[in-house]
Amino acid sequence: MSTEITKELPADAGSERRLNMIEAINDALDIMLTRDPDVIIMGEDVGYFGGVFRCTAGLQEKHGKTRVFDTPISECGIIGVAVGMGAYGLRPVPEIQFADYIYPGLDQLISEAARLRYRSACEYIAPLTVRSPFGGGIFGGQTHSQSPEALFTHVAGLKTVIPSTPHDAKGLLIAAIEDNDPVIFFEPKRIYNGPFSGYYDKPVEPWKRHRDSVVPEGYYRIPLGKARKVTEGDALTILAYGTMVHVAEAVCREKGVDAEILDLRTLVPLDIEAIEASVEKTGRCLIVHEATRTSGFGAELSALVTERCFYHLEAPVERVTGFDTPYPHSLEWAYFPGPVRIGDAIDKILKD
Repeated sequence: MSTEITKELPADAGSERRLNMIEAINDALDIMLTRDPDVIIMGEDVGYFGGVFRCTAGLQEKHGKTRVFDTPISECGIIGVAVGMGAYGLRPVPEIQFADYIYPGLDQLISEAARLRYRSACEYIAPLTVRSPFGGGIFGGQTHSQSPEALFTHVAGLKTVIPSTPHDAKGLLIAAIEDNDPVIFFEPKRIYNGPFSGYYDKPVEPWKRHRDSVVPEGYYRIPLGKARKVTEGDALTILAYGTMVHVAEAVCREKGVDAEILDLRTLVPLDIEAIEASVEKTGRCLIVHEATRTSGFGAELSALVTERCFYHLEAPVERVTGFDTPYPHSLEWAYFPGPVRIGDAIDKILKD
């Protein structure tokens, strides 16, 4: 699977339609509700209120209370009902209000949704897309900042998708909803309204000024399992996803490092061909993610790079991650993999 490199906006791009990530997700959901009568949106406060982050605003009014509806505060029930809906031919898109609350639904996701196609010999499928905001950077503390993506990449039968731009959020969400397997669609809430450089004390940049805020009208899809080449470079490869794509890009720009940054987009399926090609070219690899270090997805990436690219590596693979602690409220920016830690890791790799 080949990557596609992000292009700069043309000079006349001001006339293009620019959205933030919330608006792009809302647009994707609206399109799929219109195109497919089997698509159902459900979750806590997704109906009349439009979701805690407003991603479903206006959809109940437009499509009706049988297509977009509120549920009780029961993540186990939300996922369980969605699995049953999928088995009977619907395409539910349940929202878990924060990724930190997804754990009561794990049994339904792991034991039912992920296994249904296999255990029924393809007689039944579970085409549900579980949307959930994840990650820190908003002072959410230990119960509103977790990044549990590695738990789901470990489960055969589940797909895990994490967009980093409004353009990708729309295209990937449409592809996820159309997929016949269950998809976990994590939305980095720190970048709902704008990309993030990692410098929390600097003004927030709105998406409207960013090249990837141009979101085409109507239907389009981005295939799952295809990475995006954010920048081309020869000094080292940086593997990242979600918010960390923007932090890594800002650090490399500031330091003047000729890095090749790959936005993985989907962790499962993984674009391993793009990773191999990049690491074989640069000979160095840095992995960045916000989740805790031990058994984080970076460990799997590090193992794959070492197994497949060992004779091309000129330095050990480095990881910059969260720490093996609950997400601290008062020390959020010490925990967050920011510019200082990423910069130090880059310096270490390039010196080897």
